[in-house]
Amino acid sequence: MIALLTGHLAFKAPSHLTLDVHGVGYEVLIPLSTYYSLPNQHESVTLSIHTHVREDAIQLYGFLTGAEKEAFLLLTGISGIGPKLGLSVLSTLSVKDLFSAIQAGDTEKLGTVPGIGKKSAARIALELKDKVAKLHPVCTSDDSGNGQPVSPLYDDALSALVNLGYRQPDVKEALKRVEKSGAMAQGLEQVIREALKDLAKG
Repeated sequence: MIALLTGHLAFKAPSHLTLDVHGVGYEVLIPLSTYYSLPNQHESVTLSIHTHVREDAIQLYGFLTGAEKEAFLLLTGISGIGPKLGLSVLSTLSVKDLFSAIQAGDTEKLGTVPGIGKKSAARIALELKDKVAKLHPVCTSDDSGNGQPVSPLYDDALSALVNLGYRQPDVKEALKRVEKSGAMAQGLEQVIREALKDLAKG
């Protein structure tokens, strides 16, 4: 099962992209949240991938952040919400807004997503409230070392590196050093690159 792909962006559109990985082109379906943050064509990009196997097809769903993928898997784990609707949710609401709406039981905000009616919105809020509360408490006591709340970029980088197999305490220390170097302003991909270099030093 494919979980992560790194390659050159051969083609991109709001609904999908083609990733050239060593001469093999993978068609990957994406939400708008990922599309808006993609680099220019022919530049390198790393995507978290969910491989969806159906009787008649194998489809790849791609996300620039681990948080997007996590939200997608939570949504598609609900009966009646398939991958297409999961992408629609992430194309309409940011992960932060989605999780806030779920925790607040804000079915009105959830209902703004095309294809999500009142019943589906209520089901999402009901079924995911506890899961989201455990994964993403509204008020986190964690910080990045400077007394400020953890930034979404820090959180996404942490999630991506832990998913690659690194220990969370080691990743947090590496990210603190990356943050002090000022690399956090250069975007997620550069932060991950710098953190990987730091982790490689041991």
